[in-house]
Amino acid sequence: MPPVPVTIATAASESVPQEIRVVGSVEPSSTVQIKSQVAGELTQVRFTEGQNVEKGQLLFEIDARPYEEALRQAEANVARDKAQLQQSEATRSKDVASLKNAQADADRYAELQKEGVVSRQQADAARTSADVLKESIRADEAATESARASMNADASAVATAKLELSYCRIESPVSGRTGNLLVQAGNLVKVNDVPLVVINRIAPVFVTFSVPEEQLTEVRTRYASGAKLGVNITPQDAPGAPSHGVLTVVDNTVDTTTGTIKLKATIPNDDHRLWPGQFVNVVLTLNTQKDATVIPSEAVQAGQQGSFVYVVKADKTVEARQVTVGQSLERRVVIDKGLAAGEKVVTDGQLLLAPGSPVFELPAQPKTGA
Repeated sequence: MPPVPVTIATAASESVPQEIRVVGSVEPSSTVQIKSQVAGELTQVRFTEGQNVEKGQLLFEIDARPYEEALRQAEANVARDKAQLQQSEATRSKDVASLKNAQADADRYAELQKEGVVSRQQADAARTSADVLKESIRADEAATESARASMNADASAVATAKLELSYCRIESPVSGRTGNLLVQAGNLVKVNDVPLVVINRIAPVFVTFSVPEEQLTEVRTRYASGAKLGVNITPQDAPGAPSHGVLTVVDNTVDTTTGTIKLKATIPNDDHRLWPGQFVNVVLTLNTQKDATVIPSEAVQAGQQGSFVYVVKADKTVEARQVTVGQSLERRVVIDKGLAAGEKVVTDGQLLLAPGSPVFELPAQPKTGA
């Protein structure tokens, strides 16, 4: 049998990251529906649809005239209450002064009545005048407390009116990107009715994905130890340098229908490359496998007894050897069992080979494409 022309590669020993490759989806880190807290006419829209907005930026203005009038009325009520309170306090002060004089007269008449200078009727009249003033003071105190309570209630009404007036200017509670404008200027809006616009926070973003249940123990062990598990994200429609993040959430239950556990990663997304709802390729790095045996993926063949490779022996013949294939690394695979680093395997020309076939090596052709 003439030697078969083949290309050959040498099994290498490398430190290989243990990775899980799945498909995930992008979610905003927060979604806020902007609604009105007061009723009225929507007079101004201060942003454009699809615009990036900052926290505290003015978004909408609602007709403030009814709320300004309500505030003026509440402030007028407070001013009236202050005047009534001052009047009640002045009346009480006057009655307190009158009571001192009446009490002195009553005491003097009582002494004179004992000496027989004045009649008992005159003494009783002086005492009665003092008692009437005491009751009047109690009434003044009650009126003062009533005026103070009324002023406090109207002061609360002023605070409420100011709060409702502030609601006429709707500001963004988060930094994010606006969606479509759902209510146009000129429409009447109600309290906590339909959203005016929806804001998605896209820096950072969350990427949710599921991994097989078999990986749960290792993921949980590494996550619970406090290690930051790195996650690389690449959009399916825009391959290139991945976006980097870390695993932040491990769900608390396994989906019994699919046998998977849901995970969530947080990506800074400062360049806004990732978009909510987008499908992405996710690579979760769990650990690093040292001294792993790595060969080109095209060297692995499928047989009736499983995966095998053609190993080139020292006499330039080949043998078919069963191998256990581990994780894939783009164009390469990790061989968990059946092959040692340094051994040579056939990467092209396997169709003409059989165990014991002689071979001669062709120069390897550069690979193109994905």
